[in-house]
Amino acid sequence: MKKNGSSFDKKTDKKASSRKDSRLKEFKRSAKEFWQEFKQVRYGIVGLILLIFFVLMVLLEPFIIPFPEAGDRWSDISYWIDNPRSASPAWTNWFSSKKGTVHEFLSEPEFQVTETPQFQVQEGTFIYDYKYDIPPGELTLKARGKGNIVVEAELIRPDGEVINLVRKNYNSRNETEIRIALGKEAETRIINFGRTYESAENSRSVQRHLLKPMEILFSKAEEGILVNAEPLKGEYQIKLRVVTMGQDSYFKDSEIVVSGKVFGLLGTDDAKRDIWSGIVVGTKWAIFIGLLTALVSVAVGIIYGVTMAYFGGWLDNLMMRIYEIFVSIPMLPVLVVFSAVFSPSLWILILFMCVFYWTGPVLTVRSMALQIKEETYIEAAHALNASTGRIIFKHMIPQLIPYAFANMALSVPGAIVAEASISLLGLGDASVVTWGQILHAAMKSSAVLKGLWWWVVPPGLTIALLGMTFAFLGFSMDKILNPKLKTR
Repeated sequence: MKKNGSSFDKKTDKKASSRKDSRLKEFKRSAKEFWQEFKQVRYGIVGLILLIFFVLMVLLEPFIIPFPEAGDRWSDISYWIDNPRSASPAWTNWFSSKKGTVHEFLSEPEFQVTETPQFQVQEGTFIYDYKYDIPPGELTLKARGKGNIVVEAELIRPDGEVINLVRKNYNSRNETEIRIALGKEAETRIINFGRTYESAENSRSVQRHLLKPMEILFSKAEEGILVNAEPLKGEYQIKLRVVTMGQDSYFKDSEIVVSGKVFGLLGTDDAKRDIWSGIVVGTKWAIFIGLLTALVSVAVGIIYGVTMAYFGGWLDNLMMRIYEIFVSIPMLPVLVVFSAVFSPSLWILILFMCVFYWTGPVLTVRSMALQIKEETYIEAAHALNASTGRIIFKHMIPQLIPYAFANMALSVPGAIVAEASISLLGLGDASVVTWGQILHAAMKSSAVLKGLWWWVVPPGLTIALLGMTFAFLGFSMDKILNPKLKTR
């Protein structure tokens, strides 16, 4: 008996194994046929290439953005403090006759140190080679220090002119960061320097609040320096003299930040945030929002449509009325109201979008399910007393999987645009960096009126490209998997 039982088990295992092998072979054959047909649809290939590009952006995020903590610290002003404000992309210099200053850091020079029992004097010179047409926005001295400190700085221009920039005292019991905006601190001295070379008529005609100290600082010392400045290119020396008093006092890790007029791949906004970092970080959220919303809504819509077709009668009529109610509700205004009433949350927004997006595939699924319901294998399942759930989920819904994938791909762009629209109105989740949030900040700061196109075009373009990606993939899959489209 044991021998017979063991033989029976082996036969059962072999049958199960052969079924698995046949299913795997069938899957491979179907996948190969699908790929052969998919390659013939050109816009499908374009969509696939774009999808690979966006997925690579997500996977390589830590390696392709200069600010790794951009996603977590997007609203933290201190994280972006060293960046220039409203700087255009660095590559714009290639196409402009007037070159903007490139953002850079001047590293700490070798200091000559003089020590006495009461104090220590450090003297060093930063060298800056200025070769641009548009001057930097600011020169900022950064360092760390403790105790009683006196900082003095002067600038020696290529023409030999010397301008005293700053003399400041610091006194701190604990180590603190020292930041000195040299141009701002020396504003009066720089303007007075410019007036000594400007004509009396021009000096009187120019209002003080319109004068730009950094423009004067990097211009030729001649008439017109206040009204029509010509850049003075060459080597600038910033001499630093630091006096620390007391044994516990120190001054270290100094550098000068040259706040450029061009920065990075996509420039910065008016809060000094790197736009490229925001675009890359926002990519994963756009894909996540689109796919999750599409997955849930299509799954609900397919189950709903199949249930209507399977049961029919009064339940079909009731479910149809419910469907018509949801279809008649304008989605975007309702989302705006809900987003205003509830605290901004990405999860709540996704939930509300799913509530309205599930209606998309219902009617098509219902009509397809009515045909499947009449198939002989469904009648056989009834004859074997199969449960309703088994018939729906085991025999009917699997026949609709190809349509589900196509519909899911076509649903993603709508979800991405809906989230961007809500965020653009200022009702999105501010704790998450999305393309809509970037556009909202741009609109709030009047970026278009200020000419900051790099703050508006990239997020808008990426929304369009990602939507187009899934639209191309959806149309391609629909054309291949839906037999009716093959005859057109």
